[in-house]
Amino acid sequence: MKQVIAMHGWSGDSAAWAPWERHFSHRGWLWQSGERGYGNKRSCNPSWAEPASGETNPCMARRRRIVIAHSLGPHLLDPSVFEQATDVVLLASFGRFIPQGREGRALRAGLRGMQNAIGSPDEATMLRTFLKRAAQPADLGGLPPGPEQHGLSQRGRECLREDLELLIKTSGLPTGLPETARVLVVDGMDDAIVAPAASRDHLLALTSHLQDAPEQWQLQGVGHALMVPDLLVRVQEWLDHHSRAS
Repeated sequence: MKQVIAMHGWSGDSAAWAPWERHFSHRGWLWQSGERGYGNKRSCNPSWAEPASGETNPCMARRRRIVIAHSLGPHLLDPSVFEQATDVVLLASFGRFIPQGREGRALRAGLRGMQNAIGSPDEATMLRTFLKRAAQPADLGGLPPGPEQHGLSQRGRECLREDLELLIKTSGLPTGLPETARVLVVDGMDDAIVAPAASRDHLLALTSHLQDAPEQWQLQGVGHALMVPDLLVRVQEWLDHHSRAS
């Protein structure tokens, strides 16, 4: 049984995974997308599907449970999801978001300003500025429509504030990540959201935690949103390769 649980990042929604879901579903994967409910979608905390009652033990041994998460996404999933994961794909993600020192203090102040803008007349400008930085060096128009375009709900605004607080307080790897998981890290070399120091610390923490060192892809000319048309194909092929090798 092959399953994927995917989680979007801050200010996004599950609709961004639609091309991924189509691609993986056509290849026999059961796909579930988490949803925070910032906009007009109902929040959803996914969990692993249990195998059919007729599934035998040899099949159980070939079970694949894959987490694919972007940016803050890994920290938004329930630890029980990670505890049962066999493989994890971390897209432009991080352990501790705010680096130590002067750079970290400036970033923390900026995040507090973003929190204050939610629900204020500056909200739309703040969100658009964030999305432009996430997209660059690509154009903002290449991002899929999300809560910012469709409109935020009042509960969604509260969740945005809460998740920014979570982002500010991130201090390490997602809770529950198994030492035995196979991990792929995909980073954009022109990421304007995650500081280079945070990316370096993330890879070091993973290498120290895991039994087998993570694989890292560093994509040139690519930003935080990882707007690479064939990325979903490359990730699927990486997963299939590891399935054959195991």
